[in-house]
Amino acid sequence: QVQLVQSGGGLVQDGGSLTLSCAASGGTFRGTTMGWFRQGPGKEREFVSSITWSGNMMDYRDSVEGRFFISRDNAKNTLYLQMNNLRPEDTAVYYCAVAYREYSGLYYHESEYDYWGQGTQVTVRS
Repeated sequence: QVQLVQSGGGLVQDGGSLTLSCAASGGTFRGTTMGWFRQGPGKEREFVSSITWSGNMMDYRDSVEGRFFISRDNAKNTLYLQMNNLRPEDTAVYYCAVAYREYSGLYYHESEYDYWGQGTQVTVRS
């Protein structure tokens, strides 16, 4: 059974930084695409970032472009999200996910991902 275990997150001041980690186990991850989503208070879950297996393709939602950086260490089966210059509007529960798809590309929709982490709270105080 594939498991994604998240760590990191917490409370930070406006303009601060945090790094989220997502450790995968219980399956084969070669060729998978991984992503980050978030769900703010009273909002639907939204795409944040996605990265292919090789790391040669990645993408971000517009509001985090240039502030957030996704990466993965395939030797450790771990996904990361470095978040800089955090804003109060970034406050949300963040989720990592893995997609097993025939085509190795970027995926932007929840339905394209097969397994999810447990979520971790990120709170940015103004």
